[in-house]
Amino acid sequence: MADPQVLVRGGRVIDATGERVADVRIVGGVVTEVAPSLAPEAGSLVLDAEGCVVAPGLVDIQVHFREPGREDAETIETGARAAAKGGFTAVVCMPNTDPPLDDAAVVQAVLERGRYAACDVRVAGCITKGRRGEELAPLGELYDRGVRVFTDDGDCVADALVMRRAFEYALALPGAVLSQHAEDPSLVAGGHMNEGEWSARLGIPGRPAEAEISIVARDLTLARVTGGRYHVLHLSTAGAAALVRAAKAEGVRVTAECTPQHVVLTDALCASFDPVFKMNPPLRTAADVDALKAALADGTIDAIATDHAPHAPETKEVPFEEAPPGMLGVETALGVAITQLVEPGVLSMQQALAALSWKPARIAGLDAAGHGGPIEPGHAAHLCVFDPNERWVVDASRLASKSRNSPFDGWKLAGRVRHTLLRGVPMVRDGEAQR
Repeated sequence: MADPQVLVRGGRVIDATGERVADVRIVGGVVTEVAPSLAPEAGSLVLDAEGCVVAPGLVDIQVHFREPGREDAETIETGARAAAKGGFTAVVCMPNTDPPLDDAAVVQAVLERGRYAACDVRVAGCITKGRRGEELAPLGELYDRGVRVFTDDGDCVADALVMRRAFEYALALPGAVLSQHAEDPSLVAGGHMNEGEWSARLGIPGRPAEAEISIVARDLTLARVTGGRYHVLHLSTAGAAALVRAAKAEGVRVTAECTPQHVVLTDALCASFDPVFKMNPPLRTAADVDALKAALADGTIDAIATDHAPHAPETKEVPFEEAPPGMLGVETALGVAITQLVEPGVLSMQQALAALSWKPARIAGLDAAGHGGPIEPGHAAHLCVFDPNERWVVDASRLASKSRNSPFDGWKLAGRVRHTLLRGVPMVRDGEAQR
């Protein structure tokens, strides 16, 4: 049987190498030609990209697909389908599952479940056993199963000596990176939103910015002394961004991400007492939002990651202080980035795509599988095709996720995904999921 052929026609190709108007021919999951006015060959599937951007598939290095343990909120299948509809061809699932991903057999089971999903599903492994912050997980065994990102996400590794030992161990694992949920647990205990003017007004216990800043400062010191790689998950404060900027200038091996919600929304929204606006780290001040935008623009923050955190509807339909933290993100991230960052001129389209695709792919080692790579002959055909000008209204009740806790419900966004291709196979075609 001949290799399947796909022709993506009439698009504006944007990748790390630049921008050009071209058609893209794909044979057997690999890009074979990129040139204007390519003619379809017999039997080719032709995908219309007129008026669209053709980009490397988006890569989300922080999602929670809740499997195993909370399949009522999300599964690998539904989460991957939602991600594909958002233009993502690869994701990294966080290990705060039940049981946690601190065991090679559990990691392997999750990877097996993701094998036939609508995007490339990878996992992060725990830094410590049970995410308790006391004893290192078997990092080498997890690494041998393909894990490259290690984190106790949802919990901070508060013990500095344990974190130092993790950095030292990871040095023996090529490409491994330690990622931290940077909130000092002693400072945020009992808190439910950003500590500041709004928490005081609302009478809701706060989680101070200093909880993040202090852990980032400590971990940067440990990365500096060990030479290890460090990645800041969902960075949310101006102070932490300044620390990362200074550390990069010194040559410390540090990268950072922020979420769409932290770069757009503020703690003032918590005045509604709607738990959809509750997350950890919490939404911050307008000054923090401005600082994150500047940090994205100057490259201090490398990636945009969604921290996609679905919750079954009944768990969010409780008082603010009783609700679990977290928001949906994979289906709206691209639209939020275009509407709130590209259209106002904070980022160019190429900068936004870098933060959503090739930069996070490099951080998590997914570039080795062709994710985020240039759209050139010989490269894997992981592609996202979207119309940057199409306007659409977010309807949380119609999202592909099993859950509905989107803070962007009702927002009108620019940028709609038309096609998502994984290894040249359409996972989304004309806006509709194919599996």
